[in-house]
Amino acid sequence: MGRRSMMALALGAAALSGCGSMGAKPLVAQPSACGTQRFDIYFADSQAGLTPAARQAISLTATALQSCAIKSVKVTGLADARGGAAANLSLSERRAQAVVEALAAAGWPAPAFEVEAGGDQGATASTGVVEPLRRRTEVVVEAAPK
Repeated sequence: MGRRSMMALALGAAALSGCGSMGAKPLVAQPSACGTQRFDIYFADSQAGLTPAARQAISLTATALQSCAIKSVKVTGLADARGGAAANLSLSERRAQAVVEALAAAGWPAPAFEVEAGGDQGATASTGVVEPLRRRTEVVVEAAPK
């Protein structure tokens, strides 16, 4: 290999070695966790206490959004159609409150919470089928990058 070839090879290697430090962006961008997120917390039949799985879901979501500014959190408690309407409304309120308390304990700003209770409204389909998946609390989080 001649001196000219060696010089060209050395210059090429030097040029390539600087590529990594020039602020190159990755080929695949990771989506930001800071945006609108929706998740459900499920409860046992006629219960308002958080299960270990529910606590873990809340913890994981809180961790995923810790670098975000939480703008608002809408928590809607729901109940199935078993039991009376007043009891189901009370149950859905307690479910929503249990989730709010867990999110606040995870460090989310309490003034951002909007809490609703849907009771058993909409728990029975027009065909008369009772919807057991209504035993949950829906959480919608609006977050933005800090």
